[in-house]
Amino acid sequence: MLKYFHHLVQKTYDIMLDLSAKPNAMLFLFLVAFAESSFFPIPPDVMIIPMVLATPNKAWHIASLATIASVLGGYFGYGIGVFAFDLIAKPILEFYNALEQFHQFEDYYHQYGAWIVFGAGITPFPYKIITIASGVVHLDLFVFTVASVLARGMRFFLVAWLLKKYGPPMKIFIEKHLGILSVIFLLLLIGGFAALKYL
Repeated sequence: MLKYFHHLVQKTYDIMLDLSAKPNAMLFLFLVAFAESSFFPIPPDVMIIPMVLATPNKAWHIASLATIASVLGGYFGYGIGVFAFDLIAKPILEFYNALEQFHQFEDYYHQYGAWIVFGAGITPFPYKIITIASGVVHLDLFVFTVASVLARGMRFFLVAWLLKKYGPPMKIFIEKHLGILSVIFLLLLIGGFAALKYL
């Protein structure tokens, strides 16, 4: 399974690299960054890297677009959490007699939600899990927005800055370790959804 997943990630990575060289690469970057915040498995960094390397003078523009699209996509993930909870999650929680436990988790999430969103937004942890969870627990939308903008902005601007400063060696490092990174991503994705199920 891991071999198949790595092959899928590698193939998707190659497609993203190809899209980054197209004239309408900024549009593709917007779509990828938007989708990654709610359901798409590949982070927008895969497109940011070759785009910044090709046009380092546009690094901040690229990072800004990725940040805006990612936050907007986060709203979509938030909406999934809001509108799919009663349909999918609530019956499962009731079946396992875990609805009360979930409400305790909800109180905890409201207390520390800003830090949870910020942490997921700036690290490799799948951001989509947190955007959906934020919608499920109805995290304050202003808190969600501020944490998302700060985290996503810091992450993408850091990537852009590193690429402007160090250039091709950063791309070589990512491609050399893509297999390991894809496995880590898969484990984080599975672990994230498992955590939501049992918390």
